[in-house]
Amino acid sequence: MTQGYHESRLAKDARRDVVWKALWSHYFRHRISPGDCVLDLGCGYGEFINNVVAKTRLALDLWARMPEHVAAGVEAHVGSVTDLGWIADSSVDFAFASNLFEHVTQQEFAAALDALRPKLAARGSLTILQPNYRYAYREYFDDYTHVAVYTHVSLADFLTAHGWEVLDVRPRFLPLTVKSRLPVWPALIAAYLWSPIKPLGKQMLVRARPSARG
Repeated sequence: MTQGYHESRLAKDARRDVVWKALWSHYFRHRISPGDCVLDLGCGYGEFINNVVAKTRLALDLWARMPEHVAAGVEAHVGSVTDLGWIADSSVDFAFASNLFEHVTQQEFAAALDALRPKLAARGSLTILQPNYRYAYREYFDDYTHVAVYTHVSLADFLTAHGWEVLDVRPRFLPLTVKSRLPVWPALIAAYLWSPIKPLGKQMLVRARPSARG
């Protein structure tokens, strides 16, 4: 991220924590066990990892001030998503990246996948949440740090091409931003997650794990 990004494009917004609390309660807690090790790649202000209930919580971001924002009990590491040497091999059960890989080149994305592979436990997986260009093309480059473009099709294909097995693809998982026209109410977020109709749904969710051939 460029200097000043967190003071301009990604300023602290209390509405994001409301969203992540609801996402934890209504989606992620059903996919993460209390004994798991959870890794949040590009965690930013830590809204996801701070709400996770798990034995081990790891947070990674290039932003030097990230450790100030993560909760007690979260192991914070400032560094690149391609450098995961500080994580024990075969230890991570649930890796997560929200709005990260559109900010790095395809070469860096591939390197991050290679770095993550040995860190995942036998049943470990990577869940990616990020803008779906097919539905967010009008706003996509409003963020000046976006350098790569993916749809739910191309992201799944990219993962497959780099030796990952795609387990789940949700093209319209969430609205693009908390700045959308939808109000940020926990009950509404829960209903949105369950609804087959996704108004303003422009964020996709893709889950994958290393394939045998990888």
